[in-house]
Order: sequence, then structure tokens, then C-alpha cells
Amino acid sequence: MQSKINIIALVAGVSTLLLIVISLFVPWWQFSVGNPAIAKVNVSPVNLNLNILGNTLSDPIVYALNIGSALTLAAGGIIMLIYSVKPDKSYSKKLLGFAYKKPLYAVILFVIGLFSLTFLADRFSGISVPLMGSSAMSLPQGMMPEGANISVGVTAGFVWPFYFAIVVAGLCVAARVYHRKISVSTPLPPPPPAPQ
Repeated sequence: MQSKINIIALVAGVSTLLLIVISLFVPWWQFSVGNPAIAKVNVSPVNLNLNILGNTLSDPIVYALNIGSALTLAAGGIIMLIYSVKPDKSYSKKLLGFAYKKPLYAVILFVIGLFSLTFLADRFSGISVPLMGSSAMSLPQGMMPEGANISVGVTAGFVWPFYFAIVVAGLCVAARVYHRKISVSTPLPPPPPAPQ
């Protein structure tokens, strides 16, 4: 008997691993100050960096969080691949239950974190950071000498890997839904004969 393959899970697993590689080099969201940019923030769950005047600033805690996020997504992608070729095994549902949530949680937590960051920056420092588009950002009056007004153009926006991450999360959820179809169509073995 030929083993079934959950093709949606196979595509989701490969896409998850591809998303990790892409996200190392291309951010999900980008924020630039000035034109040409004097400061740029590139954000993704696996790579967060701040570049000021051509110098990249790094923090060991942020680096550790990025590695942890990359490893969690990689584990989800690899386990999704293992599940995809053995979806009818007794342990398959547990593998799928672990794997399909990882990209979904990454997208949800990323959006919540980004909204929180922009809200907190506006609320506590008075600096309005746009999520998308361009605007003029002024420093709060408390940070400047009396009567001074300094503003600089800023741009922000989601980059294509963010939308790819949404597609990957959708594929993982679709693999979970498709598992029900596979498990229903898998015939159960006949029960052993009753002892006489």
C-alpha cells in the first residue's frame, strides 16, 4: 500500500525554511530616517538591526532572540516536512500540531510587537512612528531648546517577505485542515477477531 503525502504540508515545510533564509537578508518591515537615510531599522523575526550613519549597532540579547526565533521556525519547518511524508502515522497529528503553529505565531507576534513599538514610541517619547508611508517626524518640545523645531522625513513600510510569511502561515493552517481529509479517508484496519 502506497503511503499518502500531504502535499500542502510539504509545500508549507519547504516555504517555512525558505522564509527563514529570505528573512535573514530581507526585512519584513523597514523604517528609514532622512533622505538619504541617516538611520535605518530593518526588522524581521530572525534579523533585527539598526544602522546609523553606516554603522550597524548590535545587541547580544537581540542577537540571541533572533537565533531563538530562527531555530523555532526551522524546527517547525523540518517537523512539517517529516509529517508531510508520513501523515497517516499515529504520531503524525502531534507533529502537525507542533509545526503548523510556528509561522502563524511568528506573523501574529511580529504584528503585535510592531504595533506595540509604534504605540509606545508615540505615547512615551512623543515621537510618531508611521507603520506605512512617509511623514515628517518632529522631536518633542522637551528634547529641544525653547522655540526650536527640528523635523526630518521618515518612511516606513512592510517589505515583500512579510506578505510571503502570511502566505506561509496560511499554507500551514491549510495543511492542518487538509489533515482532517486525509485522516477521514484513511481506512482503519479491521478489528482483530474476537476470542472464542
